[in-house]
Amino acid sequence: MADEVLVSIMDGIASVTLNRPEKRNAMNRALLQALSARFDELDSSREVRVIVVRGAGPAFCSGMDLREMEEQRGAAGDPEGGVIQTLQRVERSRHPTIAMIHGDAIAGGCELALHCDLRVAADVAHLGMPLARIGLVVPFLLGQKLVEIIGPSHTRELLFTGRPIEATRARDIGMVHRVVPVAQVEEATYELARAVAANAPLSLQGMKATILRAISQRDGIGHDDLDALAGRARTSADASEGRRAMLEKRRPIFRGE
Repeated sequence: MADEVLVSIMDGIASVTLNRPEKRNAMNRALLQALSARFDELDSSREVRVIVVRGAGPAFCSGMDLREMEEQRGAAGDPEGGVIQTLQRVERSRHPTIAMIHGDAIAGGCELALHCDLRVAADVAHLGMPLARIGLVVPFLLGQKLVEIIGPSHTRELLFTGRPIEATRARDIGMVHRVVPVAQVEEATYELARAVAANAPLSLQGMKATILRAISQRDGIGHDDLDALAGRARTSADASEGRRAMLEKRRPIFRGE
């Protein structure tokens, strides 16, 4: 588990690196558990003032590990539940967080970036939620995050088409804060991190807590029926076909069942 997520701390800035480059940092159970554990540790650190979340290799994060999902089809438990819990853990960090999106952030990887407080993207990066292309329904809490960040209109386009968008388009709709050339994305991200880290820790923690409280009304919305709908889609024949087609690099054949 320790190798799935790497952590380093320097000058008040913690760098949290997803470390499955050969899998485009796809989220398997080990990575999700490690990411939650690392954030638990960082929350108790007095050294840390800001956290940068990044990925090893060419991608930021490609989302859920589809091969693991397909292998565990029909098994007890909700694989998306682990993703949601981990993303909420990232969001609840007492430290401000910055996503360094140097490469593609897709599905759960896009949501990981959105659950960070600030986002800096390389101009070559793409962000997207192609769940409909593999027969899945976005979990309510993750759809809610999209609406919170980019509004219902842009959320509809992103989810209904399933098409990833370029970083500049993501900036235009409020999905990322800054877009820079890929060669400058690390410099720009850590420049922003240093600006945050230079501020008073108690002020940062207090203001982050204020923002989280201000948006906490979203937590009272019932969504058991939507969770059940997403669960039925996740275990459907279409979802299995979608995952296999993605792994086999072919067009899926959906039958609505």
